[in-house]
Amino acid sequence: MKRYAMFGEIMMRLKAPGYERLFQTPALEVTMAGAEANVAVGLGRFNEDVSFITALPTNDLGNAVRDELRKHGVDTSKIAFCQGRLGLYFVETGANHRPIKVVYDRADSCIAKAEPKTFDWRTLLADRDWFHITGITPAISETAMRCTLEAMKTAKDMGLTVSCDLNLRAALWQYGFNHVDVYRRMMEYVDVLVGNEGHFDSCLGLSARVEENDIYDNPSAYRPMADEVFEQWPNIKKVAITVRRTQSADHQSTVAILATPDAMWTSPVFEMKNIVDRIGGGDAFTTGFLYALDKTGDSQETIDFAVAAGAMKHSIPGDFLRATKEEIQALADGAAGRDQR
Repeated sequence: MKRYAMFGEIMMRLKAPGYERLFQTPALEVTMAGAEANVAVGLGRFNEDVSFITALPTNDLGNAVRDELRKHGVDTSKIAFCQGRLGLYFVETGANHRPIKVVYDRADSCIAKAEPKTFDWRTLLADRDWFHITGITPAISETAMRCTLEAMKTAKDMGLTVSCDLNLRAALWQYGFNHVDVYRRMMEYVDVLVGNEGHFDSCLGLSARVEENDIYDNPSAYRPMADEVFEQWPNIKKVAITVRRTQSADHQSTVAILATPDAMWTSPVFEMKNIVDRIGGGDAFTTGFLYALDKTGDSQETIDFAVAAGAMKHSIPGDFLRATKEEIQALADGAAGRDQR
């Protein structure tokens, strides 16, 4: 069993009920959310050994976040508590032609203000095998970016496997650094890379081009995109590429590719109608991918399980993948929607 560490921001998510617009009624549904935290919770629910590293406020909100993570089997002993605030985000569910709307309120949060000295990475990672990060954390602030790079470098120096989900949030890059330059620096420490097809251009400035239908009609068209990653960063040994086709806010499909320098596997297409909540779907894919990579290695089974995990999340409210590995495996094996009695 791998021993995972995740680093990033966890926020309070405030959602309009049902399909209502924000503040259409005075009530908001409160849950917790954050890209790396979503992965940590998913792995914790699979009974994996996972620690979440972040900075939280020393108040009732920080305690509530810590307690929520513990409920899902996540080790919270490495969290730094400090003076400050918890990041928030507001969301309204899309329907038909109205897309999901997200409003961030995370400026000057504890993690945004945390200095690199806040985290003693050699101590925090001493008992870990695997370090996971996303492209969201370095976008939060300059200090968060410096914490990210130091964490990745230390993890690499210590011999941990480092995985990264590119996850561009362009609206967060407000502190004067070119995000492509930062992401390309991050790639120097990465062993396993995850991203959707647009991220390889928008985050890394790569030239490989594909059409949306290629993954459905000609998956081999994605090979040059993966090869460009392997050529520029020989330290990267595995690339997972996800593709989403959107018919409407509640009718989409998803499919993915796992590539190594020597092989490539394409998942089945999962058609998703009547989507309940698509936020966290990419994190659920990453959860399934990291878990299956440890259990079944570079294989068809790994990418099938990962895509099934991402598809399953679309049926679950909230950011977290509240599903068992057995439920996801059943979906990967083709048991979509069958009664369980």
